[in-house]
Amino acid sequence: MSVESTEKRILSVLEEDAKASYAEIADRVDVSKPTVRKYIQRLEEEGVIVGYSADVNPKKLPGESIAMVGIEAESERYVEVIRELQDVPEIESLYTSSGDHMLMAEVRATDGDAVGDVIETTINDVDGVTAAHPSFLQERLK
Repeated sequence: MSVESTEKRILSVLEEDAKASYAEIADRVDVSKPTVRKYIQRLEEEGVIVGYSADVNPKKLPGESIAMVGIEAESERYVEVIRELQDVPEIESLYTSSGDHMLMAEVRATDGDAVGDVIETTINDVDGVTAAHPSFLQERLK
């Protein structure tokens, strides 16, 4: 079994269940617990694994709305826009994108109006942001 294959299988288990124990991962990947521990530690040190998270159903969150917001920025202000957006507490995650928008931000707030306020008074006010296009998450399907 190749190192690359073992890494991929361990990562696959973690992506499916970030709470899986070393013993569970070892059983599913067919390696020992010390082997799993060694691989995970190395993957964390190399920055392949950057964190662990829980998948959340937005409809089940009391008093919280989530929107994915596509953001356009002036190319000459792109780096500064990213730096400012990284400091916005309501932005849970920020991604570069090769799709319809330059950046994608996961925005969380108490309700739809509050998300709208974050977009209007915070994101759109960042010097260099030219547009913000929200899509509110409704129901988690997978």
